[in-house]
Amino acid sequence: MTNIADLVGRILISSLFLLNGIFKINNYEGTIGWMESFGMPGILLIPAIILEILGPVLIIIGYKTKLAAGLLSLFCIATAVIFHINFEDQMQFTSFLKNIALAGGFLILFVNGAKGFSLDNKLNK
Repeated sequence: MTNIADLVGRILISSLFLLNGIFKINNYEGTIGWMESFGMPGILLIPAIILEILGPVLIIIGYKTKLAAGLLSLFCIATAVIFHINFEDQMQFTSFLKNIALAGGFLILFVNGAKGFSLDNKLNK
């Protein structure tokens, strides 16, 4: 049961980022404009898309799980601090807390890795 719960948890925590990465591709110009409105260079959208698509795929299949989870945890903290610091706006405050909570989930994966249903586990045998 632990292996199944671990796999489902990896899928659930990763789905948000995978879908957002795809959204950013489909709304590339709009996302660049939004990022630049916060003073961030639009060129940073490319590595963000790569991380938001590749990281979740790696976590879902359980390959290089610790590395991908560590990077996504840092990404969550960075985006919370850069894009969601207007705490007077309830939605921004909620988005900040969501990113911090997701960072915590990824830190758990970073420390523990993936369980039995993972390529990391199969390759380490």
